[in-house]
Order: sequence, then structure tokens, then C-alpha cells
Amino acid sequence: QVQLVESGGGLVQAGGSLKLSCAASRRTFSSFTRAWFRQVPGKEREFVATITWNGGSTSYADSVKGRFTISRDNTNNTVYLQMNSLKPEDTAVYYCAARTGGISLVHYGYNYWGQGTQVTVSS
Repeated sequence: QVQLVESGGGLVQAGGSLKLSCAASRRTFSSFTRAWFRQVPGKEREFVATITWNGGSTSYADSVKGRFTISRDNTNNTVYLQMNSLKPEDTAVYYCAARTGGISLVHYGYNYWGQGTQVTVSS
């Protein structure tokens, strides 16, 4: 059963914005730490942003700090990633993830993953 589903990806020009969503199928995800990662073919999965279960703490990769914002709405089990000032190097498949523990910046620290959504930024 698919428990996390990303949406909102697409093609955008450099400098533009996109907002990704990740819907969770089970209410228990409201108590999980949530995160966004991204990956390009042939490279390892890269941390982007994470948020605690109550939304009280966030962490961002240096490459996206000041441009991306992660948020969550536990009433509908959804996490968002607002991406502004997009650059061609942001092009990747973006994945949402969840874990029962606290903040983690490594992909192997997460047990639940979505299928991914493609973000392509053109020059």
C-alpha cells in the first residue's frame, strides 16, 4: 500500500516557483518527522528539508536555505515544500519521507517514502 504520495512537480523557468505536496494515507503520520529529499540519475539521494512532528523545528540543506520552505498540516497529514527562486541545479526527482524518530538528514534514516515527483528547471 502506498502511504506517501507527492504531487506538484513540473517544468518551470529559472527564477520561478513551485509548491510540492505530500499526502499521507494514515493518520499516524501526524506524529512522524517529515522530510524532503531529491535525486538525479546516477547520484545519491540528497537531503533538502525536514520538519518535526509538531512543526516546531525545521532544517534545510545549505543549497536551498532562504529559497525553500517546508511546512505541514497535521489535520490532513500533508507536508509541503514551497520552492522559490528555482535554479537549473534544483532539477531532480523530489521525494517525501517520514520516520518515527527525530530530525535526520540522511536518507537511510527514513523508513517511509513516496514515489517521487519530477521538478525540471530550465535556463
